[in-house]
Amino acid sequence: MTTVFIDADACPVTREAIQTSRAQGASVVLIADSNTNLAKYVRSGVEAINVTPGPDSADFAIVQRLQPRDIVVTQDIGVAAMALGRGAGAISPRGRIFYMATIDAELEVRHAEKRHRRQGGRTSGPSAFTEEDREHFVHSLERLLREGPR
Repeated sequence: MTTVFIDADACPVTREAIQTSRAQGASVVLIADSNTNLAKYVRSGVEAINVTPGPDSADFAIVQRLQPRDIVVTQDIGVAAMALGRGAGAISPRGRIFYMATIDAELEVRHAEKRHRRQGGRTSGPSAFTEEDREHFVHSLERLLREGPR
């Protein structure tokens, strides 16, 4: 059975991920640091794990639990890369499915932008999250659950 892990620290589509995953027969695990209140999401079949606050603590807790064909909902390209490396799938809250064929280039862009910011440069942040993003996420997650990671 597929498990959908939600990187629940500030995830804008937690409810949609739970509903879509459960409708497709997947189990759901929410993981966030202990500063995040997950109690409102806990119901039958949804497991919530709070980890000690710290840089990337939720990310590493997710990656440690992944099995091949599981899916991670995350905004973090690094977490997506680790998930793909373990044979799992990864999807962003905006519905972008991450692929092995392109993840190295995405990591390289992330690194270049980070280096640019450290040197005092500016990069644009993400655009405002929209209802279209939410709908695109649901459709992409349904497809990923149906077809599995590639």
